[in-house]
Amino acid sequence: MIKNRIYFYGYLLILGLLCLSLFFQPTVFFYGNGELIACAPASIGQEGQRFSLRFIHSVQKTPVREDLMVEGDGFRLLRTEYQSFGVGLPFLESEGDFRQEGGAYVLEHMDRRFPELSLRTGVGTQLTLYLNGKEYKLYEMFPPGTQIDIRVEPVYRKWTEYAGRMDL
Repeated sequence: MIKNRIYFYGYLLILGLLCLSLFFQPTVFFYGNGELIACAPASIGQEGQRFSLRFIHSVQKTPVREDLMVEGDGFRLLRTEYQSFGVGLPFLESEGDFRQEGGAYVLEHMDRRFPELSLRTGVGTQLTLYLNGKEYKLYEMFPPGTQIDIRVEPVYRKWTEYAGRMDL
C-alpha cells in the first residue's frame, strides 16, 4: 500500500516537472498589430527554428528573400537574396559570402544578430512569412502600415494565446 503511494506520487512529480518544463519552453512568436499570427518552438533538435521573409523592395521594386534562424533569445540573419542593388541591401564581401546566382545576388554566412524583429506591411511590398512549410501573406492579412513583431519568449508569457496555434 505504501509502495503504491510512493509510485503514484513519484509519477505525479515527474508529470508535473515535464509540464513545467514545457511551460518555460522558448518559443518564437509572430504578431501582427499585437495579434498572434503564428508560433513555433524556438529550436528543433540542436538547431534554431528557421523561417523566411519575402517582400518587394520599396525602392528597387524587386523581390527580396531573407532567411533567418532563432539563436538564443534572438535571431541571426543567415542569407539574403535579391535581384538588384539598392538602399539597405547588403553587398560588401566583408559582410559574408557574396555571389551572383543566375539572375540574383546572394549573400550568405552573415553574422547579423537581432534581439527581436519589427517590420511593417507596406503598399506593394507583399510582405510574406514562410514558417514550417506554411505561407502567411501578411500583406493580405493586415492593412499597410501594420507593425509585425517577431520575438522569442517562454510559452508561459503567452499561454492563453498559445493553445492551438502552434505550427509544428
